[in-house]
Amino acid sequence: MHYELILVGLLATIAALAVVAHKSRVPYPILLVLGGTAIGFVPAIPTIELQPNVVLVIFLPPLLYAAALFVSVRELRRNLRPIGLLAIGLVLATTVGVALAAHYLVGMGWPAAFVVGAIVSPTDSVAGGEILRRLGVPRRALTILEGESLTNDWTALVLYKFAIAAVVTGTFSLAEAGGQFILTGVGGVAVGLAVGWVTKQVRARLDDPPTEITISLLTGYAAYLPAEQLGFSGVIAAVTVGLYMGWHASRLTTATVRIQTYAFWEVLQFLLNAFLFVLIGLQWPVVLARLSDIPALRLVAYGLLISGLVVVIRVVWVFILTYLPRLLSEQLRMRDPYPSPRVVMVIAWSGMRGAVSMAAALAIPLAVAGGGPFPDRDLIVFLTFCVIAVTLVGQGLTLPLVIKLLRVERDDLDAREERYARVHAARAASRRIEELAEAEWTYDDTIERLRGLYEYRATRFELGPDHEKGAKLEARSQTYARTLRELIEAQREVLIELRNSGTITDEVMRTVEHDLDLEEVRLSGESA
Repeated sequence: MHYELILVGLLATIAALAVVAHKSRVPYPILLVLGGTAIGFVPAIPTIELQPNVVLVIFLPPLLYAAALFVSVRELRRNLRPIGLLAIGLVLATTVGVALAAHYLVGMGWPAAFVVGAIVSPTDSVAGGEILRRLGVPRRALTILEGESLTNDWTALVLYKFAIAAVVTGTFSLAEAGGQFILTGVGGVAVGLAVGWVTKQVRARLDDPPTEITISLLTGYAAYLPAEQLGFSGVIAAVTVGLYMGWHASRLTTATVRIQTYAFWEVLQFLLNAFLFVLIGLQWPVVLARLSDIPALRLVAYGLLISGLVVVIRVVWVFILTYLPRLLSEQLRMRDPYPSPRVVMVIAWSGMRGAVSMAAALAIPLAVAGGGPFPDRDLIVFLTFCVIAVTLVGQGLTLPLVIKLLRVERDDLDAREERYARVHAARAASRRIEELAEAEWTYDDTIERLRGLYEYRATRFELGPDHEKGAKLEARSQTYARTLRELIEAQREVLIELRNSGTITDEVMRTVEHDLDLEEVRLSGESA
């Protein structure tokens, strides 16, 4: 098999589908799944199957670490109760509900039924977050969904491992599972914090972007793998170390390292998810071929049954657990009033499944302890794919319509906090300017220019665009930013001409162009 050609083909497919997704404004996971499925049915395409024991290890640690790296710890802490009800309570409810349906209506054995229930219970953090950020929803709803998708993998994968063990070994203890569930979480937090502390000490002594980015890439694995070997939750370990490093990133790294690290993780996160979503689609023909002995209509009925149940359980759970506790507790109502049913419906409809579910399905062992095949493995993968297709494609495409019909609008919390932060940053700079004015090494004209710049900046953000004077300052800033971009573009054109004529080398051009690029990126603050 020409693996290099397959790799090139996958990369070309991902690039093409990503372009289509950008142009059509359809979330890229949806098109990648559909594209992978279409490619899988092409006769000339060879069968691609990943080794089950490496799927989770390859994809999960960096995806979890990257997701946690950019999440607000403060916002997660503020919303622990709703996040916990979704990440633990809803996962348990979904697992049990799907297992009952898979056993009584599909005909699976209990252990295999709980395997499929655990696999389809965690939500995907990519598609939903992308849609919600683009369309604009209240910040709290986005925080709750991000927190849920970060932590529900722990609950689901712990249940998954116990269900897998029950199938492979034929034994299961509920009391042992409950104790292990708590132990794996606490142990995962401990391992994540330990790895985070060690990583922080190492990176604090470095100032080299390639080395620090490499360490950043390995950090998720450094937490996930030891935690798994110790019998703890690798998911919680990877999330914990990501939250820890994200909290300390501002003081730990330089501006150059931060810019390059964020760009690196943005690209890597996309590629990992893209490969996984395409591989999801490519598995479809393989699984269907292995289930040829089951009538097609029955398979479709099974898939729609489990998928519909997953959606219904989430909607019912979210509404009941949002309003019932407040109905029963006046103290809770005072502390956290009833949210809008419109926002609650958006959260309920954002339960899309994706990468983690498919990775877990592909990681199911091929055989049990006695040497026989894992029961209903292909049917489990098929049902997982159906749930992903219905929730990711169906709910993903209709979520914008739901948000529009319900007239859910973006709140201005982020904008207000950004203005607040910029005002205080500018005021801090102004105070420091006055201190530096007394220094022997500063010049009076330089201090005067900086004094005017930061006073102007603080006044602009303090008044805001709704104020009459603030609107004028905003318009001036937009004009200023546009003018600077024109000047930067003129400089860039001259650099290219000098390079093309042989006056300067490519290396010199890249060095100067890098400074221009940074200056252009900084202009986003001027036009924000």
